[in-house]
Amino acid sequence: MDELDHSILTTLEKYGRISNNGLAERVGLSPSPCLRRVRRLEETGVIRGYQALVDPAAVGRGLRVFAGVRLVRHARADVVAFEHAVVRLPEVVHTHHVTGNYDYLLQVEVADLSAYEDFHANRLANLPSVAAVTSYVTMKTLTANPT
Repeated sequence: MDELDHSILTTLEKYGRISNNGLAERVGLSPSPCLRRVRRLEETGVIRGYQALVDPAAVGRGLRVFAGVRLVRHARADVVAFEHAVVRLPEVVHTHHVTGNYDYLLQVEVADLSAYEDFHANRLANLPSVAAVTSYVTMKTLTANPT
């Protein structure tokens, strides 16, 4: 990967719907070589796909909570059981296995605090090997402003 590939990736991360001509202009290439580079980045798995960023509040998920989860046991079977169960919860948008005070950090999106209380008590706390959950309610999310 060279500087042009990095420039293409940075531009696509900010402007995923940009046309090939627009992308080529931004990175200083003509359209044909730009398209060849994008296709190569896709074929080699550097670009894993494209997605829409949806406003969570518009789809009934206006409350974002980060939940730090500690497991009781770390035997492989317990870890696999937890991971298999947590990725099936539609409220859990992202699951990260982390180091530090928690074993996992989850990004959870629900309608409101009452919905989170229900999710926490009846679903999250009942997952295999969960010892403790610490919740952090998001008050505001800052995002980079594409230029």
